[in-house]
Amino acid sequence: MTKQFEKIIKQYEDLSQKLSFTTDSQELKRLGKKQAGLSMAYEQIMDLKKLEKQAEENQKYLKDKDPDVRQLAEEEDTSLKTKIGDLKLKIEEALLPKDPLNEKDAIVEIRAAAGGDESSLFAGELFRMYSKYAETNKWKTSLNSQSRNEIGGFKEVIFSIKGKNVYGDMKFESGVHRVQRVPETEKTGRVHTSTVTVAVLPKIEEADFKIEPKDLKIETSTSQGAGGQSVNTTYSAIKITHLPSGITAQSQDERSQIQNRAKAMEVIVARVFNYYEEKKQKELKEQRLSQIGTGDRSEKIRTYNFPQDRITDHRINQNWNQTNEILNGKLWPIIDALKAKEKKQLKNI
Repeated sequence: MTKQFEKIIKQYEDLSQKLSFTTDSQELKRLGKKQAGLSMAYEQIMDLKKLEKQAEENQKYLKDKDPDVRQLAEEEDTSLKTKIGDLKLKIEEALLPKDPLNEKDAIVEIRAAAGGDESSLFAGELFRMYSKYAETNKWKTSLNSQSRNEIGGFKEVIFSIKGKNVYGDMKFESGVHRVQRVPETEKTGRVHTSTVTVAVLPKIEEADFKIEPKDLKIETSTSQGAGGQSVNTTYSAIKITHLPSGITAQSQDERSQIQNRAKAMEVIVARVFNYYEEKKQKELKEQRLSQIGTGDRSEKIRTYNFPQDRITDHRINQNWNQTNEILNGKLWPIIDALKAKEKKQLKNI
């Protein structure tokens, strides 16, 4: 048993004692959350103590005069050593630093970039991929805003995903996604390269990150369709500007002004929070440890090569085939590989 593991046991048991004597509701909530964060590691460490005790008791049988007893003891020794080794690895993983934002819901922003119509069509395919992936994880998606072009592609689409540990998975999707394929309209068979940007922001509750009302400018207008024409006569569309940063968010897809305002606020809070987080990191010259790569929208993170049926994630230099299946929502092999890389990086800190 390492000193670190003994320290976890003491911390957990001290918290249990404090919880039994505390009557303040806020303090109970704080201590309970802290204890919950240690509970998995604590239970695993207690299981480890039992296995180590069994291994210690088994040692005396390794020198038994009876060869059959010695053989059984050797088999038991091998089995216990394997179990102890596996459990230690699990405990070390449970004790790795965790980004509290991983548990948050997410707001995903997809925008067509270089490549014209082909880029907007691929933006739609990424939107579908994330929607299918969310469905597989039993997450709930809701559209915040969208801007389509004449051929049915997306110039921009912003949507929310709610569920368990959404941001912890989706954060890896931030960056530039490059697609290489022959567009349906290309008569010569020439491969085109287009790009789409994806930004994934943790959804922040207003109670956790307060924006002063005086810092917001809220404007209403009639909703606009493709080409800019008004599609209704009521002033239900909402545009919110955060005056100190100049960041804006808007929503017009809901029928009522109240619903559009709620959706626009959801986006503005996430964007402003992210803005100040990035500013703080820049000032400290620190890169967030919980994300592979910078997550900057200008960073090319992945290439989807259709002629060669190959998807490459450039952050880990790893390839996958079955492009169409992945775009149909089977994204977990890529997400799992990125998570594994993240864990390896955290272990080396």
